[in-house]
Amino acid sequence: MISNYSKEILRILKITNQMIKHFSLLLLTIGLLIGCNSKENSRLLTKKEVLEITPKDSVRFSFTFLGCNRVDRHQQHDTVVTNGSTANLEPLKRIWKEIAKLERKPNLFFFLGDMVLAESTTGNLENQLKAWNKLYNNKDFSAISDSGIEMVAIPGNHEMLYWHDYNVPNHDEWPLEGATQIWMSQMRDYMPDDRDHVIGLDSINNQMTFSFVRENIGFVLMNTDTYNASTKENPYGLEGQIPTPWIVNKVTEYQENPAIEHVFVLGHKPYYVSGKPETGHAGIPDGPVLWPKLKENRVVAMLSAHLHDYQRMQPGGEGTYQIIAGNSGSPGSATFFGYSKIDMMTDGRIKLTSIGFDKGDPYYKPMPHSPFTIRDQTDLIWSKNKNPYVDYLLKPNATK
Repeated sequence: MISNYSKEILRILKITNQMIKHFSLLLLTIGLLIGCNSKENSRLLTKKEVLEITPKDSVRFSFTFLGCNRVDRHQQHDTVVTNGSTANLEPLKRIWKEIAKLERKPNLFFFLGDMVLAESTTGNLENQLKAWNKLYNNKDFSAISDSGIEMVAIPGNHEMLYWHDYNVPNHDEWPLEGATQIWMSQMRDYMPDDRDHVIGLDSINNQMTFSFVRENIGFVLMNTDTYNASTKENPYGLEGQIPTPWIVNKVTEYQENPAIEHVFVLGHKPYYVSGKPETGHAGIPDGPVLWPKLKENRVVAMLSAHLHDYQRMQPGGEGTYQIIAGNSGSPGSATFFGYSKIDMMTDGRIKLTSIGFDKGDPYYKPMPHSPFTIRDQTDLIWSKNKNPYVDYLLKPNATK
């Protein structure tokens, strides 16, 4: 317990530190004024000199995100392309190396699901996740594993569902019993120790939906295919389930917290795809309930994958963004493989950049002569973004 005396000392030290900062700034200003008005320096400073003494805007906090690197079923046994992990090895290794060597390393790295193929049995899922873990912890393969970047992962439909044709229209993927326990056993290390999570009767099934805070940023992560048992109405269970009330309460709590200035919601499945809301396999059934609450609570963006492409949109022309970064190695409509990055700038801007190299043909073909380049960049402003990314209008969807 800190005594009242100690609290007062801490308060005085905090005030003193602030005074020192302000006094230093005052001295700098006075010095500049004297320099500008002295006989020896009677001229005005040039524009170049002003720029040199003006503090440059810099990155205060940064994080990267991507999803969907697993190979197609036709390549799962091709040892040139993958291994027991079913990851598309060449782009995964290249992306991790690129992120790890950034001059300003990101604080966080989010993997938004579909890192393995599975979508079959619990045995396959467990073996593939074990092999994926070995890849990540192999320093010869994964430059990011000992880079100091905090890794956070959530599952996708390929980690949570199994495929079977039960002759149900528009549905062939179903909740896989035991997938939750396997994910928690193999991937718990990629979930922050200080996270908040669902409590109560259904907490076991919902434990891969969680939230945490870093600096003044709140992150809410959703398992967009939460396990649910069969019922009379739904004998095989339902895909696309999320604990909506908990998520809404958490973003509301973050919005009301004066210490939290920005909130991001992340999940494998998006709600908006190619500018349109999706409540089937391509999206989130509870999207019509969730999205208005995100916008009401001024969530900066929903960051997703699932669609094997990169997209950025601002539904309604203002407010919360939908950003899809499912272009890290799986086959589909993406024209480039890579990662996306959000930089929180010291001047208050939120800067989004998507970076990548050309996708090969076939999709697993190495592309060593195609360098990483910026493919999209903008400030995530709340008002209408005058720099739209409309590449998705030119291409068909590829969601799996």
